[in-house]
Amino acid sequence: MNVETWSGKGRADENFPVGSILVSARLRPHIHAFYAFARNADDIADAPDLAPADKLDRLDIMQAVLIGHREDGSPSATGLRRSLAATGVTDRHARDLLVAFRQDATKTRYENWDELVNYCRFSAMPVGRHVLDLHGELEATHAPSDALCASLQVLNHLQDGAKDLAALDRCYLPLDMLARHNATVGDLAGSAETPGLRAVFTAMLDHCDAWNTESIALPRATADRRLRLETAVIRNLATRLARRLRGNDPVAARVRLTKPDAAFAVLAAMRFAV
Repeated sequence: MNVETWSGKGRADENFPVGSILVSARLRPHIHAFYAFARNADDIADAPDLAPADKLDRLDIMQAVLIGHREDGSPSATGLRRSLAATGVTDRHARDLLVAFRQDATKTRYENWDELVNYCRFSAMPVGRHVLDLHGELEATHAPSDALCASLQVLNHLQDGAKDLAALDRCYLPLDMLARHNATVGDLAGSAETPGLRAVFTAMLDHCDAWNTESIALPRATADRRLRLETAVIRNLATRLARRLRGNDPVAARVRLTKPDAAFAVLAAMRFAV
């Protein structure tokens, strides 16, 4: 039995490059293996037709295959297990991701900002750490990577807030923040943002801006030149998406990056090419 339920999404559907041509061709397949594992686990957690208990069982099987306690049932976990064996990278980052996806299977509300940040610790930060470990980067790169990954995660929550509520009755906007600004979860179901929601979005974007500022240290500290460029591009895209979310209503329509955004992000990253 294959427990995976692929949604049809792939790397091209993401806001940010995932193991792009900027990264060493030798390491690219290993990044893609990690992405495939994360994508399939995410698809299980977000499957609208699966009960929470079924989701948890499937995610447990993915972990069992990943760590070698089971031989089959999750092709992406098998692929990642082989990748980890070939590269010597720990399976901890993948196991941490599963913590977040199990949480997604059962938790639909976040009481406060600290709860959301703790979710990001498992849902986003392991991705950056895996890529850094794969490249043999120093532990000093972890903190700015964590900041960038957390920013990317929250920006995605702001982009998809209305969709998440409609499809999964899930809301990542902190409840105490909503209450403070006289907003409710139900406001996300409207046709446009309310003043209260805009105040919440602004407060969350302030946190993202602080993380994006902190993350400039990531390309500066990254030794691998190709990875240094990729991290700089991703960081530039994060700052541009945050700017777009400040000026556009994500309830009325999904706020997206544009081709000029991508071009400017690459050009601005070129200072890290040497």
